[in-house]
Amino acid sequence: MKKNILTLTLLSLLSASAVAADYKAGDIVVRAGATMVAPDSGHSSILLSDADSTMTLTVDDNTQLGLNFLYFYDNNIAIEVLAATPFTHDVTIHDKNAVLGVDGAKLGEVTHLPPTVSALYYFDTNSAVKPYVGAGINYTIFFEEKFEAAPKSLGLSNLELDGSFGYALQAGVDYLLDDNFHINASVRYIDIATDATFDVGGQSIGKASIDVDPMVYSIMLGYKF
Repeated sequence: MKKNILTLTLLSLLSASAVAADYKAGDIVVRAGATMVAPDSGHSSILLSDADSTMTLTVDDNTQLGLNFLYFYDNNIAIEVLAATPFTHDVTIHDKNAVLGVDGAKLGEVTHLPPTVSALYYFDTNSAVKPYVGAGINYTIFFEEKFEAAPKSLGLSNLELDGSFGYALQAGVDYLLDDNFHINASVRYIDIATDATFDVGGQSIGKASIDVDPMVYSIMLGYKF
């Protein structure tokens, strides 16, 4: 009996603590942690002078420091800004028909920042577990695009990628540790598509439409002010 009473008391205290830590209007939350951008694994076709070259491109994963900033309008609705240190991805060229003889070679690197603004809806749970869903808008900035030495020797130069506007969808959960700290886990889909152009032998004849469309996974520690 004493054991049961102790268990019920502890559960009541935990429940009361979780409810006391609920988000409310005016709360500001800052999070930091690991964020991985995993681009769509599909191949993007390369065109030379608007003709299909049979060559394709793929973009690899990258993990960086992710940052979140949230402002709560009430205990259910918040606005979130996603930021991060720049992501750098290796771009691999696939040349199965030996057009340039570089199948599987690292074509180059691209660096980008994907700032995203989202509206989040937190579900009422009356517990320390706070699940939510969100939707928003993304603008991805590409910079420091560069070819590797081997593609340069084949006459490839002046790689450029256009910026991209797109939508973002996400689902996540906060686990409240106390009145201020929590652990956050989230998964997002971000619509990122860019047009790449490059020179071949000094002529501006190379281009590719790249659907990056990554899944973005984050594990973060958050603090509520």
